Amino acid sequence: MSTSERLIESTRQLLWERGYVGTSPKAIQQLADAGQGSMYHHFSGKADLALAAIRRDVEQQRELAEEVLSAPGTALERISGYLLRERDVLRGCPVGRLAQDPDIIASPVLREPLEETFHWLRNRIAQVLTEGRQRGEFTREPDPAATAAVIVSVVQGGYVLARSADSTEPFDQAVTGALALLAAHC
Repeated sequence: MSTSERLIESTRQLLWERGYVGTSPKAIQQLADAGQGSMYHHFSGKADLALAAIRRDVEQQRELAEEVLSAPGTALERISGYLLRERDVLRGCPVGRLAQDPDIIASPVLREPLEETFHWLRNRIAQVLTEGRQRGEFTREPDPAATAAVIVSVVQGGYVLARSADSTEPFDQAVTGALALLAAHC
């Protein structure tokens, strides 16, 4: 792995564990086994490196979501695939965790990839629901945009509930409830 890759991956890990304020350039350099000169050769500073790490996180999350949302099957099967895919529920969502970091949210530059990703996810789920509606898969027509917002909120809220209870059960209940509500439209 190149030095810049090690720096990005170390920053991702530290942002996840410590948040933006708790992630110091020195800690990044130590974890990446890179010197200060190497860090500043590749990145203009901590914010630039954090942005690269955040972009990597959102890119990976989009890929995971797209994989199941573009799979063959009905809209309900594809949404179920998204909701039921393997996750480390007690660890939470990397993008959602970053969105809860007040220092990241206070920075328009660092917040932008998060905002874009959640916007993309809501639109992508709405697209799947619209496709299902056009194929006649729903007897009652859910509003795609509103339903997509609910689905994303169920996942993000499910992580919060699970982490606060130190149990995956609240997440699983939230997903089961969302799927039951969606299935009632079929």
